[in-house]
Amino acid sequence: MTETTARAGRDRGLAGRPPRGGGTTRTALGAALAAGLAVLALLSPAAAAPARAAVPGDTWIAELAVEGGDDANVVAAGGAVRLAGATVRAQSARSPLAEGELLLAPRRMPSPVDRVSADVTADVPPGAQVTVDVRGLRSDGTWSGWVTAAPGGPAVLPEATTQVQVRATLVAGDHGAGPALQRLWLSADRTRAAVPAAPTTLPIPAAPGTAAPAPLATPAVSSRVFATREGLVGGTTANGHVIVNRDHFVALPSRRGLSPRDTGDYTVKVCAPNGRCAWSPVWDVGPWNTTDDYWNPAATRQTWKDLPQGTPQAQAAFQSRYNGGKDGFGRTVANPAGIDLADGTFYDDLALKDNSWVTVTYLWTATGPSGLAKPTGAPTLVVRSAPSDASSAVGAVAGGARVAVQCTAAGQLRSGTQGTSSSWLRIGPAQYVPAAGVEAPRVASC
Repeated sequence: MTETTARAGRDRGLAGRPPRGGGTTRTALGAALAAGLAVLALLSPAAAAPARAAVPGDTWIAELAVEGGDDANVVAAGGAVRLAGATVRAQSARSPLAEGELLLAPRRMPSPVDRVSADVTADVPPGAQVTVDVRGLRSDGTWSGWVTAAPGGPAVLPEATTQVQVRATLVAGDHGAGPALQRLWLSADRTRAAVPAAPTTLPIPAAPGTAAPAPLATPAVSSRVFATREGLVGGTTANGHVIVNRDHFVALPSRRGLSPRDTGDYTVKVCAPNGRCAWSPVWDVGPWNTTDDYWNPAATRQTWKDLPQGTPQAQAAFQSRYNGGKDGFGRTVANPAGIDLADGTFYDDLALKDNSWVTVTYLWTATGPSGLAKPTGAPTLVVRSAPSDASSAVGAVAGGARVAVQCTAAGQLRSGTQGTSSSWLRIGPAQYVPAAGVEAPRVASC
């Protein structure tokens, strides 16, 4: 599957790098396209009967520059963005298709917007794809999930924002021929009543004695799914990460929850039957499918909309012969897997010995105070049952993963990337990590 996305800086909840020039502002989108080009018209003249007139936001032409750090398997050549080679990126899904993605810098809007339309000019050979996804910076400083700007329908964001990001995914088609993305016009507006603009940085820690951030305003979605071990050391994931021995990440079967490389924008909390939990970023696409965002409700789920929310298509295919027992590629489904775990997450963080049913919480589906794990000298932060190293270890948080912060407890003095502190953060029931290892806002005492 191919998707287009705009992306922020190194911490994908922040504007970590300057825009790639911002593009040229336009007052209208042109409709004339060069002859012989296959055009994906993703610009919709209207959303589904908005309750109020749309408020103009911004219109611009994206600068299709390839800068390497934010992009995967794409190059700029011959006046277009193309696949750089035959590298297969969706490792977990064992996709037979070469793919790559162009991640644009986030763009600041002159006023809050909640809808983004895209008009793509591209040479698309038979079977190839170019897709565009959009996300917005939310009021709690985190990114919303990716939303596809599909043919005939713009991407509608969950809340109004003053900063959006776009991602373009290119997928090869028949005989390995890849698409050539030549131009991307974007237009944003607001269809719902205005809400406070999202911040461009993480919340500033509150001074002692001041009000702490509110608890989670929206609970995260959780579901019980079957987990398998990904392995594939040396392979390249869908976001361009090269898998290392004892790695710490997961794969989900849709790019709508795919984090940009080396970030934890989209992090899951995986809890095993043995009581251990792992907080790991989503860095790959799979297993089995590549367009199955099963954590989303039917109204917004990309495919397999008739399945219950939380049920992966592969699980339904394996257990009840859904879709004739086959996945989206037409392959016979051999297990009900809805998540793949890298070896370090599987063996070290969860202490699993075999594939297993687990409970997965998709943390980006919630809102509220959160922090980024920044361990020193190890790939993970150990999660303890109490705010002390003497308490039992009950899991691990991968470096760069985002965790929900519930409250602060006094405990053992620890030093780390955030200084020296006796404060510990509760990130779940009887689950604590030292505040010295997490970049997070201050929250109320437990």
